Amino acid sequence: MLRRYPPEVRRQVVELARSGTRVAQLAEVFGVSEASIYNWLKQERIDRGELGGLSTDQALELAAARRRIRQLETELAVARKLNEVFLKKGIHPKGTSR
Repeated sequence: MLRRYPPEVRRQVVELARSGTRVAQLAEVFGVSEASIYNWLKQERIDRGELGGLSTDQALELAAARRRIRQLETELAVARKLNEVFLKKGIHPKGTSR
């Protein structure tokens, strides 16, 4: 099961790891897997520009954009379906001015 850790915990663990505390020790104390800590350290290096990759801000922005695209695609599908229903019944969706 995927667990989310508060940003404060992540920051604290990353700071401790960067200051020299062993990852295995941090994993035991904080109840976090070693793999998670290594991933957090890698992401922190990406955010600082030391490694190539998608920064945290970019990843959040991309996720928001994808959610918005899904929402717009759903709205478009509904609008198309409504248009199809109106046309089958012989009703012009925009009405008429006469």
